[in-house]
Amino acid sequence: QVQLVESGGGSVQAGGSLRLSCAASGGIFSSYDAGWFRQAPGKEREFVAAISWSGGRTNYKDSVKGRFTISRDNAKNTMYLQMTSLKPEDTAVYFCAADRAGWPTALYRYWGQGTQVTVSS
Repeated sequence: QVQLVESGGGSVQAGGSLRLSCAASGGIFSSYDAGWFRQAPGKEREFVAAISWSGGRTNYKDSVKGRFTISRDNAKNTMYLQMTSLKPEDTAVYFCAADRAGWPTALYRYWGQGTQVTVSS
């Protein structure tokens, strides 16, 4: 029901920062839990971060804790991933995802097309 579009990816040097955005349409975004996933070449898609419908609960992959911050602005129907201190191993296509609120979210039904993040050493 909801459509998701990621933006903000790009190429940066190690130690740099990027802010990814996920714009939602076609539904009331505040009704959805949401999250970020990533997939590197030859690797399985992996969980990065999640946020509850209200923004009151978050969860992170261990390797990004302290470096990445997930947030959302329901009035703007947008979710964000602020990434700092980027490392080459963060290189991947990043996807946003959403599903009806019901924290914690085990499965996400709605996905964006992905945005490329490349971190050079």
